[in-house]
This record gives sequence, structure tokens and C-alpha cells, in this order.
Amino acid sequence: MSDVTRLLQALDAGDPNAADQLLPLVYEQLRQLAAAKMAQEKPGQTLQATALVHEAWLRLAGSDQQQWRGRSHFFGAAAEAMRRVLIDQARRKASSKRGAGQSPEEWHESAVASPTPTGEMLAVHEALDALAAEDATAAEVVKLRYFVGLTIPEIADVLGISPRSADRHWLFARAWLKGAIRG
Repeated sequence: MSDVTRLLQALDAGDPNAADQLLPLVYEQLRQLAAAKMAQEKPGQTLQATALVHEAWLRLAGSDQQQWRGRSHFFGAAAEAMRRVLIDQARRKASSKRGAGQSPEEWHESAVASPTPTGEMLAVHEALDALAAEDATAAEVVKLRYFVGLTIPEIADVLGISPRSADRHWLFARAWLKGAIRG
């Protein structure tokens, strides 16, 4: 049993010192995941990888009812927390792009830009719930790949499946999401 799994079980059992011991063990991995995801974002991003990890950790640690079923469950929850932080930020940005309470101004169709990565992220997020209803594992793969930036072998390790299965789920999810977003 890994130290992470042991500490997660101790945390579930109510050990008050477990969280203090867990953070140093998982922090660097979470930081690397966040850095990989932030590297995919467009330049000028105001959220840094460290802030993303801290926000995700606060969401994870703030959930008293959460029970961890092991390392993969914990990292899956961390990926979900990071995804939600990024979605919240994308919504704030989109809100400010739409004026955020400012009076409307006249515009011309030529001024409309192509969809931004923020818009793409929101579209994927909105379609993800429908995908989860059809294939929960494929939805988890999308969360870990698209929102956190894990590689296929890393996703396979976190989900406890073979890399080949993870790759098949990724290919299915990409095709499904493309159809859902376009249609």
C-alpha cells in the first residue's frame, strides 16, 4: 500500500494529522498536473499553476463528507476540482467579455472573433455531463486529459485501467464531444 493510500485511509478514519502529512506527498504531483494544464492555456493567463493547486486543495480539503477510496480516486477528485476552478475562471472571463454590467455598445459583425479557448472549455464542460451519462469512464478520461493535462499512461495509472483502454476511451470521448458540441 502506498503512503498516499495509507494517509487517505487515515484521513477517512478521522486522523487529524493525516492531511498535514498527505499534502507534502501529493503537492508536487498536483503541481506538475496543474503546470501541464496551464501550459496549454493561452498566454496572459492570470491563474498560475500554484494557485490552481491551492484552489483545488482547498476544495478537496474543505469537503468533510469526502471519503477517498484510494490514490486513483483522490487524483480523480483533484482533477475534477482543478476542472471546476478552471471552469469558474472561464465563466468569470466570459462574463467580463460580455460587458459585466456595462452599457451595450454598437458593434459590427466583422469585429466578431473566432471562438476562444475559454469558449471551447465551457462547451466541453457543458457537454461533459451528457457524456458521463453515456460513458462515465470516458468522461473521467476527458477530465484528466483535457482539464488537467495528464498523458494517456498517467490517466491509465490514475483510473486503474490499461493504457490501451484509456486511449480507446479518449478517442471515443473526443469523437462524441465533437459531435455534441457541433450538433
